[in-house]
Amino acid sequence: MKQLTLHHPSGEFVALMALLMCMVALSIDAVLPGLGPMASDLNVSNSNDIQLVVAIVYAGMAVGQLIYGFLADAKGRKVAISLGILIFVLGSLVALFSDNLEMMLLGRFMQGLGAAGPRTITLAIIRDQYKGNEMARVLSLVMTIFIISPVIAPLIGQGILWLFGWRQIFIFLLGLASIAWLWFWLRQPETLAVEDRVPFSVKETLRNLRRMVNEHAAVYYVIALGFIFGAFIGFLNTVQPVLQGIYKMGAAFPLLFATLTISFAAASYLNSRLVMRFGTKRLALSAAVMVVLLSSVMYLITFLLQGVPPLWGLMIYLGVTLFFVGLQFGNLNAMAMEPFGHIAGTASAVIGNVSTLLAVVSGTLVGQLFDATVLPLVAGFGVLASGAALFIHRANVIHSQRPVKIVKS
Repeated sequence: MKQLTLHHPSGEFVALMALLMCMVALSIDAVLPGLGPMASDLNVSNSNDIQLVVAIVYAGMAVGQLIYGFLADAKGRKVAISLGILIFVLGSLVALFSDNLEMMLLGRFMQGLGAAGPRTITLAIIRDQYKGNEMARVLSLVMTIFIISPVIAPLIGQGILWLFGWRQIFIFLLGLASIAWLWFWLRQPETLAVEDRVPFSVKETLRNLRRMVNEHAAVYYVIALGFIFGAFIGFLNTVQPVLQGIYKMGAAFPLLFATLTISFAAASYLNSRLVMRFGTKRLALSAAVMVVLLSSVMYLITFLLQGVPPLWGLMIYLGVTLFFVGLQFGNLNAMAMEPFGHIAGTASAVIGNVSTLLAVVSGTLVGQLFDATVLPLVAGFGVLASGAALFIHRANVIHSQRPVKIVKS
């Protein structure tokens, strides 16, 4: 097998991979400050419906994850990423010229469908070129930049909103995607040799899917991942109306949002150390239980305060809760992937698709329950984390009863 290996990654390569991975985060978080004016201009009668502009991106991404993995293995990495960026650009144009909510949602779905390509295949490009410690080093550098994107994206969006208007945010995304594609196409060589490409097989895919369904513990971890991801999407759906609507934070919203995402990012960074001490199973379950406990206490306090706690109290609650949510993403993904050995490509695509679709449904429900109080947001964290904890516990019990069976092709 022909393997293209670069032992010393350049700063350009790291920056390019980080930019490609950031497209989903940028397309979501940069738009958040403009949701209010967008709802007004698009004549959205139900204020909660504008939240769909966030959730529909994840729905598109869920569908795209199934497509690009197979395409990249059959036709090469550059074709898959280029197709994804093209769809993202077309979606940005549809969103830019939208004059109603339906057209906007179509554009946003296309953005998610397109962004799934670079988001998914970037990892494959890195894996093609690096192994072992060197691969871990490259991923760490890329993820360091990736983690920063949710912090700065709302600030960029707010700045564009101040100077121009919400439509120009989509011009920014359109321009950024175009630059990313040109940079990628001119500077990044194909990393999957022709002789290593694998034609898509329906029969083999169905056989692998049956293997996955029969691994009950992995299925439970996927469901748990969907629930905890749904709580995060519920947060994204409601954080703007909560901070700008209830607390009248206005232009300060991006700074408050950045503060909260730093907590989430810190959890992702610290998880690599904590997991070596406590283990993935114990850490994921404990983190889910902590979200349940924190949310139960916060719900009671918020209820007694007629649904609107002090801003400082809400920020502390959300910061700590997002920290424990952040501890679960990597661990649940790892545990769900653990049994699938040589079908990792298919498994990764299916796990991403199922967990994201479940998250979109549950997170959208949390958003639609918004009633000008903080109660639905807190309840969403508590209820969905409870579901996650139950499925994690059940999966852990199965693991304790028998060793993990590694699925081979």
